[in-house]
Amino acid sequence: MDELYPSISQCAVVATVLKVLLFPAYKSTDFEVHRNWLALTNSLPLKEWYFEQTSEWTLDYPPFFAYFEWVLSQPARFIEPGLLNIKALGFDSWKTVYYQRATVLASELVLVLALYIFVQTSPSKKLAHVSALSILLSPGLLIIDHIHFQYNGFLYGLLILSVTLARNRSTLLLSGIIFAALLCLKHIYLYLAPAYFVYLLRAYCLSPDNILRPRITNCLKLGISIGVIFVASFGPFAYFNQIPQVLSRLFPFSRGLCHAYWAPNIWAMYSFTDRVLIYLAPYIGLNVDAAALSSVTRGRVGDTSFAVLPDVTPGTTFIITLTFQIICLIKLFLKPSWEGFVGAVTLCGYASFLFGWHVHEKAILLVIIPFSLLALKDRRYLGAFRPLAVAGHVSLFPLLFTAGEFPIKIIYTIFWLILFLLAFDRLAPASSRQRIFLLDRFSLLYIAVSIPLIAYCSLLHRIIFGPRLEFLPLMFISSYSAIGVVGSWVGFSVVYFSQ
Repeated sequence: MDELYPSISQCAVVATVLKVLLFPAYKSTDFEVHRNWLALTNSLPLKEWYFEQTSEWTLDYPPFFAYFEWVLSQPARFIEPGLLNIKALGFDSWKTVYYQRATVLASELVLVLALYIFVQTSPSKKLAHVSALSILLSPGLLIIDHIHFQYNGFLYGLLILSVTLARNRSTLLLSGIIFAALLCLKHIYLYLAPAYFVYLLRAYCLSPDNILRPRITNCLKLGISIGVIFVASFGPFAYFNQIPQVLSRLFPFSRGLCHAYWAPNIWAMYSFTDRVLIYLAPYIGLNVDAAALSSVTRGRVGDTSFAVLPDVTPGTTFIITLTFQIICLIKLFLKPSWEGFVGAVTLCGYASFLFGWHVHEKAILLVIIPFSLLALKDRRYLGAFRPLAVAGHVSLFPLLFTAGEFPIKIIYTIFWLILFLLAFDRLAPASSRQRIFLLDRFSLLYIAVSIPLIAYCSLLHRIIFGPRLEFLPLMFISSYSAIGVVGSWVGFSVVYFSQ
């Protein structure tokens, strides 16, 4: 390995030191969510887990994650028993904070192991090593897990491990088993499931010489293995006749179309357009629904109604998302390869993020992380990755709005972008196919615009307007980031289908 690049273990140690220093940093409501889940899984019998509602932050992850919380709650009894009291809402003693922060760090060892295996099994270890370091040191994971507070490093570690194992036919079955377990930990990975279904079907269950000839033994192995995983996860709740209750918690379609203004997808742009049309309506003769003026198109979570544009239903978002996923899956089915599989996983993530219902801004990592595994394949891939890397991380800035964390998110993210985009630019090999001039220029212009945008939204807006127009910076970030994600999606689609 080139001595200029530190090892994964060395970077993990340095990153851990930084994350420990951030233990006292800002923590979101997600911290209380997971504290409550520790309490309810430890204090209540299993059959009451998905009915408990003392806290508004009810259990809404699949059963494997509930079991994971139960395991984490066992040491907590000896460290800080008070955090396991269901009625102690908002309990955040320093022992509680440090213990929960430490569990995130410990679980992230799965990510370190997965990245190590990815590098060791890659044809070009240098390129894979740099891609792995970019994921390990991701500002997205730092912001979401170690400040905002979640367990995404652990979960994305399982995803990367599963994707890596899919590289070899001898470990395809294990890849499918790990992904099934991942689905039972967090159901957001259903967004990527179509790519797994098609690839496992084509590469593992069907004969490579004749797609009409199934490999019966492989089909049975895969079906039984996945069945065992789901029975282990949902079986106890099926025994108590609680599957409808569990599913109602996992899929709350009563929530609005937009999670918030700063989720940079098509519907954020749609909401922004609706907002602009409200002001233009008197001049261009459009009707405005006065009852919809207070909906979440103004930036809150809840039911979404549009004042000028037509309302969007969950069914509409599902059809659009599935349509764009099927387009890329056709190619994967006809020409199954590992790189095609990772590309299809990435495009499924794109489609779900851009067109899905009630998408969280944090879900952009579903696109960034799998794309990172391909970003150094050649310069055409890198051209599509650059705007995504900028847009995806800038879109996470509104998650941290306190003064203490402001320099952390800005300085760390800018440092990461400069370091890895320059490293990627130096290492990415030339493409055998002609690059698209407009996409390259869009990427450079887009990155240049991010600097004044961050300066305005983070500093200048407050100086100019004070507390007024508080959602304007969020709208700018949302719209800017959405343009970058959509542009990256178009660029990567061109590369994927022309490769």
